[in-house]
Amino acid sequence: MLILQNNLCLMEFIDTHTHLFLSDFQTDCSKVIENAFAAGVHTMLLPNIDGSTIEQMMLLCAQYPKNCFPMIGLHPTSVKEDYKKQIDTVRENLSAHKFIAIGEVGIDLYWDQNYFNQQCDAFTIQLEMAHEYSLPVVIHSRESFSQIIEILKKNAHFIPYKGVFHSFSGNLDQALEAISLGFKIGINGVVTFKKSTLGEVIKGIPLSDIVLETDSPYLTPVPFRGKRNESAYLIYIARRIAEMKEIHIEDVAQSTTRSAKTLFNLP
Repeated sequence: MLILQNNLCLMEFIDTHTHLFLSDFQTDCSKVIENAFAAGVHTMLLPNIDGSTIEQMMLLCAQYPKNCFPMIGLHPTSVKEDYKKQIDTVRENLSAHKFIAIGEVGIDLYWDQNYFNQQCDAFTIQLEMAHEYSLPVVIHSRESFSQIIEILKKNAHFIPYKGVFHSFSGNLDQALEAISLGFKIGINGVVTFKKSTLGEVIKGIPLSDIVLETDSPYLTPVPFRGKRNESAYLIYIARRIAEMKEIHIEDVAQSTTRSAKTLFNLP
């Protein structure tokens, strides 16, 4: 499956967004993590989805305490009528356990717009949690960038923000606006797609403002597109960024790893 050059094995990568606790990995999670280690990905950050995923996520992080680190949050597509109860669950866990970020949270207007107002409220509440606990925020902004920015600016008393615009799909101006507010740009397998429009973004923003992510099991990069994604494939994302910026992949590894460690306060 994964073909690695010797020098790639010596690099250190951080997958800042992977859902390793999902049922997609139920039968071979340990093998997937071993694959990641072999590819130089020794740190994987796990964003929560809702109350139903917390237990499995925490169990996996307990199994790999030096490699897997949990976030806590309510994913916007899980915001329904009971969102306030779900937020209470987030709050209870936040006070009982250690997390590296609030995430993934935000607004999603691609799948369902019926709960837009509730998504906005849930996002705002979780921004307050991030402020209270001095944690970065991992933002899901599918077809909702302008709405996200409006909420961030409306709550400007929380500035300085810190966090990531996960799975960024906007244009260069939007990327620069997110960066100006204190956020990193999360780049995943989409950057390898033939029809990707991220080239202008990658070339137009500093390397120091980029962090790598897979969003596995989703958004698998070329040459594995169509198959289940996993953290080991992070190198293909790094390689594409290096090509776009006309730099060495070692530079991408060093910069993105340094940025992720600083942002998420990782060892």
